Amino acid sequence: MGAGKRSLTMAAVAVVCALTVLGAPVTAYASQTQPNDPTPTPTPTPSPSGSGSASVTDATNGPVTNEELEALREKLEGLYHDAAVATDAYNAAEEKADKQSAEIVDLAQEIVKGREKLDKLQDLVGAAARAQYRGGGLPPEVQLWLSENPQDFLEGADRLRQGQLATKGLLAEMKQTQEDLEQYSKDASERWEKLEANRKAKEKAKAKIKKQIAAAEKLEAELEDDERERLAQLEEDAAQESQAAWLGSGILDEIDGKASEQGKKAVKFATDQMGKPYEWGAEGPGTFDCSGLTSQAWIAAGVTIPRTSQEQWRQLRHIDVQDMRPGDLIIYNSDASHVAMYIGDGAIIHAPRPGRTVTIAGAGSMPILGVVRPDTDTFSAS
Repeated sequence: MGAGKRSLTMAAVAVVCALTVLGAPVTAYASQTQPNDPTPTPTPTPSPSGSGSASVTDATNGPVTNEELEALREKLEGLYHDAAVATDAYNAAEEKADKQSAEIVDLAQEIVKGREKLDKLQDLVGAAARAQYRGGGLPPEVQLWLSENPQDFLEGADRLRQGQLATKGLLAEMKQTQEDLEQYSKDASERWEKLEANRKAKEKAKAKIKKQIAAAEKLEAELEDDERERLAQLEEDAAQESQAAWLGSGILDEIDGKASEQGKKAVKFATDQMGKPYEWGAEGPGTFDCSGLTSQAWIAAGVTIPRTSQEQWRQLRHIDVQDMRPGDLIIYNSDASHVAMYIGDGAIIHAPRPGRTVTIAGAGSMPILGVVRPDTDTFSAS
């Protein structure tokens, strides 16, 4: 959340607190998954994410073998996968916190306006009561007896009834305003509790991300330069093997969709970010995580989509792989923990993981969960 949002939020909270509208803590908020939504299921990782990292090299045992490097590659893949899942949780909590902060600001403004309105209504009710007291202190029959002109009395009595009705209306409006303020107070308290719950969720996810990335970096740091090169080659070989198998299925022969105008804009934005580093939780302009890149690309195309890969999978329209076109998003892993943008010719652009940069890769280089389409632009053959 930016500094401006934080200061605005704190100002709103100060207003809310000053008006004593924040009630006692309520049960911590937990997000609910809507029924029948395509909810991702966890992807098993090659190794326990919390396990310590044994030394990769051992001077007494000589250089690391290819088998050991392959085991290390799988372990790293598991660590970075778990970090990606935690990053999605962090991004989701941040997105909710931003929304809740804005809601608290809106409620605080409504409370201020409501208190001002209540003060004015109280003044009007008091003035009406005083006017009725001055004009209606005697019983109606006595006023008629003292009046020289019965018609004047009848007109005065009508004005009195009108005043009574007006006062009754003011009292009803004042009661409604008081009820509105009580509801605003309750809503503000609930949103504050949700904001706090999401703050804790963010901190928990942040700690897990750092733990997973630190473990992976420690493993890689223990390698010699030539061993790192061999590990990188193993990663490349695994990706190419997966891509070759995907292409070998003949799927590319069926994919001939043309990009929409919005899709072209999204692809241009994404490809313009080539070479920028991956950073968890980042959505530009200098660094990106996987869903930060895809969400910002589509914002640049004029379409706001969910921030996280899991929500992109859950909320956006699903498309058959053979029907995908440039700009569509490919969701990877059975838990929707990674997302990339299809750019055509069997290729994607994505922000892979920590230590890597935004790059082009094969669309089939990772296990595909499905494809989603963010835009509603009409088909463009140009």
